[in-house]
Amino acid sequence: MPKPRQIDLICCHDRQGEITPLRLRVKDDDGQYQSYTIRSYKDLSHQGTRITADGIYVTDKTIIFECMIHVFGQEKKVNLYSNEPYLSWTMTP
Repeated sequence: MPKPRQIDLICCHDRQGEITPLRLRVKDDDGQYQSYTIRSYKDLSHQGTRITADGIYVTDKTIIFECMIHVFGQEKKVNLYSNEPYLSWTMTP
């Protein structure tokens, strides 16, 4: 299993408290930042305590998004995770 990577995430918070992920930025293996627009997402949060398919331990309070991004001409699925207080995000391919 690949280790989760720390990312920068731009997201929108609406009046009802819903979070919409918009863009992410990750440092590549060369130390350069790469930015990606999130094309689509699915909220997989609040489904109980478990270990996800990519080996991440989550609780009912973990925010989880399954996102599609465009990388080198291909659509790629990534998962984004954050735990309270939702100030840092990680990504798994």
